[in-house]
Amino acid sequence: MGVKFKIKKGDKVRVIAGDDKGKVAEVLRVMPKTSQVIVSGCKVVKKAVKPSEKNKDGGFVSIEKPMHISNVQKVED
Repeated sequence: MGVKFKIKKGDKVRVIAGDDKGKVAEVLRVMPKTSQVIVSGCKVVKKAVKPSEKNKDGGFVSIEKPMHISNVQKVED
C-alpha cells in the first residue's frame, strides 16, 4: 500500500520553499513512491533535444521537474 497524500492532481498549491517560493499553481502530477509532485510553471529547466524522427529540428525544450511534496502547501479556493 502506498503513502496517502492530501494533495491530488489538479489542486491549487503554494510553493513554500525553493526558487519558486510564493508562486501559486496547479499540481500536474503526484508521485507517491518518491513523495514528489510536479507543479505547472515551477522548477522549469531547459533540456537539450537531439533531432529525431519525431522532432526534426531538435533544440531546447522547457520541462517542469519534480519537487518534494513538503515544499508545497495546499491552497483553499
